[in-house]
Amino acid sequence: MGIKRIGKHLLEHRWRVRRDFPPCVLDAIERAIKAGEATHSGQIRFVVEGALDGVPLFRNQPARERALDVFSHLRIWDTDHNNGVLIYLLLADRDVEIVADRGVDAKVGHAGWEAICRTMETDFRAGRFEQGVIKGIEAVSRELAKYFPPPAGPNELPDKPVVI
Repeated sequence: MGIKRIGKHLLEHRWRVRRDFPPCVLDAIERAIKAGEATHSGQIRFVVEGALDGVPLFRNQPARERALDVFSHLRIWDTDHNNGVLIYLLLADRDVEIVADRGVDAKVGHAGWEAICRTMETDFRAGRFEQGVIKGIEAVSRELAKYFPPPAGPNELPDKPVVI
């Protein structure tokens, strides 16, 4: 466990999320999710977590492992066609993780998701958080649209971004 990472997480709390993701940005992200989901039957959730604290921090939990916990907690795996996708940002680490349910993950694969994450992280390093997230949502939506036709039924998961 690195002291540098602990310090960064203890200092970069929720104020950073409020600064980089004010309500107007969260609303734009929600609109992007709605627009994307109109083109496919997949389900996209966006979660931003300012920093780890408590047990996850002192256990030195990697962002990928935390994203898997969030994926499970939000029941993103619980869609009719196994096509839920989580875009998770751990802001203190500037780390983006995409976790996809087995129905879509088998089609897109690790390399496809990683390419989207790297593009988003480039925007984040430049301070373009809204642009980076929306580009990521659009890229995930393009992948979902290749394999899952537009929805015929109700929206299975909320489109509103989650801030932890």
